[in-house]
Amino acid sequence: MTRTPRSRTSRQRRATGSTVCRVVTVDDVRQFARTLPRSSEHLIRDRVKFRVGKIVYVAFSRDESLMGFGFPKEERAALVAAEPAKFLLPRESDLRFHWVEARTAAIDVTEMRELVLEAWRMCVPRKVRLEQELAAGRH
Repeated sequence: MTRTPRSRTSRQRRATGSTVCRVVTVDDVRQFARTLPRSSEHLIRDRVKFRVGKIVYVAFSRDESLMGFGFPKEERAALVAAEPAKFLLPRESDLRFHWVEARTAAIDVTEMRELVLEAWRMCVPRKVRLEQELAAGRH
């Protein structure tokens, strides 16, 4: 079973050819990440990163034009190949990690929330993930 991080609405928007209204910002991610249990924000070498414990699940480039996020290694080549204008592989030294990057100008807030949530879910214990799903009404 492969997961796709895109929602039905983002697929519908692409099908209709409409464009993304505005660039996703660090503040958008911060606002959403604050709602996730065990999530914390850090500034490391002038880069904003969001972590669960010591595991980084989202990080921004210094100019905030790229948002890196946790993503299964097995699926990232297909993600990048499907939408190369939106997603890109991390630099070579980071290929060993479960990581991919997105251009913030190419994603909308709804898609960002999905990507961040899935990255967070990869980092937290199953019990915490299930509690969050129940609280959000997803389970």
